[in-house]
Amino acid sequence: MYKKNWILIGILLILVLFIRLFSANILLIEQYYSTCVYPYVAIFFRKLTGWIPFSMGDLLYGIVAIWLLWKVTISVKALVNNKISKQLILKKIFTSIIYLLLIYIGFNFFWGFNYNRQGIASQLGLKMEKYIPQDLKNVSTILLQKVNESKTSILRNGTIVLTTNEIFSRSSGAYEEVYKKYSFLQYRSPSVKISLWGWLGNYIGFTGYYNPFTGEAQINTTVPKFLQPYTTCHEIAHQLGYAKENEANFVGYLAASSSKDSIFLYSVYLDLFLYTDRNLYSVDSAAAKSLARQLLPAVKADLKELSNFNKRHQNPVEPVIRWLYGKYLQSNQQPSGVLSYDEVTGFLIAYYKKYGTL
Repeated sequence: MYKKNWILIGILLILVLFIRLFSANILLIEQYYSTCVYPYVAIFFRKLTGWIPFSMGDLLYGIVAIWLLWKVTISVKALVNNKISKQLILKKIFTSIIYLLLIYIGFNFFWGFNYNRQGIASQLGLKMEKYIPQDLKNVSTILLQKVNESKTSILRNGTIVLTTNEIFSRSSGAYEEVYKKYSFLQYRSPSVKISLWGWLGNYIGFTGYYNPFTGEAQINTTVPKFLQPYTTCHEIAHQLGYAKENEANFVGYLAASSSKDSIFLYSVYLDLFLYTDRNLYSVDSAAAKSLARQLLPAVKADLKELSNFNKRHQNPVEPVIRWLYGKYLQSNQQPSGVLSYDEVTGFLIAYYKKYGTL
């Protein structure tokens, strides 16, 4: 029995070695995986699960969580009652190693290779250079203007609350618009789902996530509505193979800002303003505060709503989850951890310098 396990582990380790070697070459990843193999893998999964009205990914994770809890409980009871033998312990160790290797291999072949691609900066020919405080101030000022303009448009047209299905549909429409400009951002076979665990996400700090094993984008629809359009565009960017959070943020921006919908424009520009103004605050707090004060009262009311929402869901577990998630990001080519989301600022500055607009 052990011989078969060792052989299987050996084969899996060879595949892991191949993954590590292949991932080390971003040119190969971009040419042969991210823009060649992965789009078909992604479409296959979206067609496989897209017709199902609920999130298969959430259901899968829920089943796995319950199964793990059950297994741990049984093992602890057996250990306490001295009913666990050395042979059984070895068997569980072998099984755990095999499962972990299979998950790692599947994760990379289904999506994870995208963490090592050249990415959107290369596709757009952006120069990702070190920026200065004035660059931050310039971009933040533009975003401030766009936030106020889009909010004014919303107020002028009367407050309209989009349904979840409308947000999902208009997000796909936003990608149809951006596809006209950038053909590599084509979004086929849409599959965006309401997260079954949104209530839990409020306590551990997620507004959406992508499941690489089902191809679905899950959206936490219990957060304030004005966050959801940009969040949806962000998660769709993950579906298109932009794995890093700063890239998904930027691709989400390209899509949402291509929309003619004021609600989408407000969602994306407000979120990005919060990123850039937060970064500006770290180098010029006076300038950051000055810009924040210029937000319309209605915008400040939305930020107050968001602040109250976050306060209601504060708990001692969230910092631990954020730390673990940060470690996950760091292990996948994002050394800044959870701060990787903020690094969309660099993309915005590079894009503005090249095109002169946002």
